[in-house]
Amino acid sequence: MPANTDRHPDSQPARGATPGRARQALALLGFLALSLAAWALASVPIILHSPGWFAESVKAPWMPPGWMFRSMWIALYIGVAVAAWLVWRKGALTRGTLACYIVQLVLNAGWPLTFFGLYPVLGTAALWVAFAVIAGLAVTLVFLIMRFGPVNTGAGLLVLPYFSWVVFSASLNLYSALHN
Repeated sequence: MPANTDRHPDSQPARGATPGRARQALALLGFLALSLAAWALASVPIILHSPGWFAESVKAPWMPPGWMFRSMWIALYIGVAVAAWLVWRKGALTRGTLACYIVQLVLNAGWPLTFFGLYPVLGTAALWVAFAVIAGLAVTLVFLIMRFGPVNTGAGLLVLPYFSWVVFSASLNLYSALHN
């Protein structure tokens, strides 16, 4: 008679094992909720300060319209949530990889707080602090791509547009810091 190899239903899947469908769906919803919460938190200082100092500031000639930012960020947050979920499904969202994922969420939510929220208090210095935050986010995304890619190629590829948009946004931030 073959040995019973069923795992206890509450136990974690082994690294490389795929969790059940219900657990996968809940995890995906959790990653999406976490990303959308970070997006909502990041939106507050933008909403509060866009019509104020930012509307009057000098902007880069390549600055896209505001609706594009809202659309892109929501898509990128969804993409990074799905990427993290794909890595989690493989049992590889642990230690350094998990820390990197959390750091990018914190930095991404922190950038608007520094760029939009601190400008009324610190002036141009806030734009330089924000540039340091977004540069840190770009570096974190490189590490995230390097950690996600080997586990799941699709997950690594999902982070690439996010990285590209962050570099583009950093160029806008730098222009603002130099000209305001």
